[in-house]
Amino acid sequence: MKLAVLAASIAAATAFTGTPLKAVKSTSSLKMVNELEIGVTAPLGVFDPFNQLALFPEKFERRRAVERKHGRIAMVAVVGMLVHNAGIEIPGYLSPSLGVKFSDIPDGFAGLFSIPTLGLLQILLAIGFMEGGVWNASNYSGDYGTGYLGKTLEGEELKTKLDLELNQGRAAMMGIFGAMIQEGIQGQTLAEHIASGGKILIPGII
Repeated sequence: MKLAVLAASIAAATAFTGTPLKAVKSTSSLKMVNELEIGVTAPLGVFDPFNQLALFPEKFERRRAVERKHGRIAMVAVVGMLVHNAGIEIPGYLSPSLGVKFSDIPDGFAGLFSIPTLGLLQILLAIGFMEGGVWNASNYSGDYGTGYLGKTLEGEELKTKLDLELNQGRAAMMGIFGAMIQEGIQGQTLAEHIASGGKILIPGII
């Protein structure tokens, strides 16, 4: 199984192959940065596993926006997974009326089914509010006016930060997906896997 996962990872890396940037014209509202050049970094180049730039150039802007947003969510998910697996929990009660503390919620998939129904409903409503009102999904630029730690970036510095965000978001999507697959196959969270002597970087070695 581990060899299969490694082979799949290598195959995924070969998918970062070039589609000519001339194949589509960017209409993004990001200023002073060519959206088509964001995330195009050595050694992988253009990330277009399914040749979408050539096949559906008119859909590029929306798909880039979806990729960026999913990458941001995945980065938060990875950090959350690491924090929880380190045993760091928010103090207090998740549901005072039911006597459920935050620390009572287990890590991994089991945690999803341990949250009270009304708690899950509140999460869904909060997501819908953010998507529909605060960070509207129709805003394809990814710029919600929050800046970068309070700073406004331009030119090459802006492109560098956007490259980092997009590429780290891609890595986070693969990382959280891999962690979910690992937990589904082994039935162990990351912390449990390490505690039982499992390896996390190179199978069987580190």
